[in-house]
Amino acid sequence: MKQNRNVDNNLNPKSIIIRNFKEKDIPQIVQLQRKSFADMAKDGMIFPSSYLQNHIEIFPDGQLLAEIDGRIVGSSSSLVISLSSEYEEHDWFEITGNGLFSNHNASGDTLYGADLSTHPEFRNMGIGTMLYDARKELAMRLNLRRILAGGRLYDYCKYSHMMSAKEFAEKVVRGELQDPVLSFQLKNGFKYIKVLPNYLLDRRSLNFASLIEWQNPTYRIVKRSKPNRV
Repeated sequence: MKQNRNVDNNLNPKSIIIRNFKEKDIPQIVQLQRKSFADMAKDGMIFPSSYLQNHIEIFPDGQLLAEIDGRIVGSSSSLVISLSSEYEEHDWFEITGNGLFSNHNASGDTLYGADLSTHPEFRNMGIGTMLYDARKELAMRLNLRRILAGGRLYDYCKYSHMMSAKEFAEKVVRGELQDPVLSFQLKNGFKYIKVLPNYLLDRRSLNFASLIEWQNPTYRIVKRSKPNRV
């Protein structure tokens, strides 16, 4: 999978390449995540090199990066799953096999977004949207029914003394509040489903996440294997 697009960051047009990442890219991706998730990196909540290697071996098509002139400025990791119920309660550790993707199910019906990051110096250039689009293209190519992800309620820490996480998320959906993660996901065609408590060790969101869904418009019904045990 490879895409080229010209994007203007108000300084100079730059060519952004979206492609699957390889073993040689892993050191740059680890550094990218440390920059992108500086707050979570302090708590050890970024993928170590060995985990990223595991992702490539298990599901290479689901591991993507954004590159500008050889510099990796964005990345995303995903796996395929099936849930026993439509929107089953889960947390990040359960759904990703503790981050190892050991529970990837090639016969599943759902592409699950485990991670998406953009370097702070390259935000607002469309890189996140390009990575989401690449995920959508992958879901359509593999004839998966949908994409699910749990997004950090990034700004909930600012409002937690005034409202519940559910109220915060619903206000973002209605456009009454803005959240850097959920608002962006909604703009990219995802639907808010519900709040997942105790989803991830994340001080900003107080461990809450919003479950989001994108349904594949080209999906054709096929017989699937048994769901993952989450």
